[in-house]
Order: sequence, then structure tokens, then C-alpha cells
Amino acid sequence: MRCPYCNKESTKVIDSRAAENNSIRRRRQCENCGKRYTTYERVENVPLIVIKKDLNREPYNRSKIEAGIVRSCHKRPVSMDKITAFVDDIENNIFNLDVKEISSSQIGELVMNKLKDFDSVAYVRFASVYREFKDVNTFMDEIKKLLDK
Repeated sequence: MRCPYCNKESTKVIDSRAAENNSIRRRRQCENCGKRYTTYERVENVPLIVIKKDLNREPYNRSKIEAGIVRSCHKRPVSMDKITAFVDDIENNIFNLDVKEISSSQIGELVMNKLKDFDSVAYVRFASVYREFKDVNTFMDEIKKLLDK
């Protein structure tokens, strides 16, 4: 790290702390001129691409998962904090796969598997849209599967 005042490379870190947006705030001091300054470091994420059903590709968008979960939890006793934590967990699972591209069907299946344990009504709502249930019998089949477990 070069000192912004004297341009020398001999600096030392005096203090490090977590900062907003998953970054690290570092207080540094130049060993040459003695001046102090602050730097912020953050992890650079490789963009994740989602492959849609029609094989179009688009950048990953967390808000799409969140919106689907919010709709499926409508009028359920689930707080927004729990939904946010739920989406955080799903997102961590997606990024831990360490892939550059993921299909929307993989994301949908991951969400459905986690929703089973999170809220069964939200699971059936999400599954009905995701799997495009055509009639009541399809609903009943999915509910029977849920009850059997």
C-alpha cells in the first residue's frame, strides 16, 4: 500500500475493523512521513449468471428470490427479518457452489427444498407457481407428499 502523502510503500496497519457492506476498514500509518490514513477493503465477487428456462442468460438478482419468498409467505406469521435471513441462507448456498453459471431450475429447487422446513404453506404456494400446477389434483399430490414426510 502506497502512502497517499509521500508515495512510499512502507506503511503499517494500526487498526482493522469490520465496516459496512462486508468490507474491512483499516487505519494505516506511513513509516516514512508518519501520516495516518484510512483504507477500505472488500471482497470482489465474480458475477453469477442465471440460465433461464428459455436458455437466455441474465445476471443473478437476489431481489427475484426475495420477491418470490415474500409472495409465498403472504399473510403467514413470518417476519421480514426471517425472510431476509432465509434468502441470505439460500444465497450463501448458491455462492458456495462456486460456479459462474447456474440454472434457474437449480435455484428454484434449492428454494423449494428449504421452504419445506421453513413454512409448509409457503412451500405449497411457491411450488404451485414454480411447478406450474394445472389443477387441484396436482395440488393434492404435492400436499400428500408433504404430509407423508
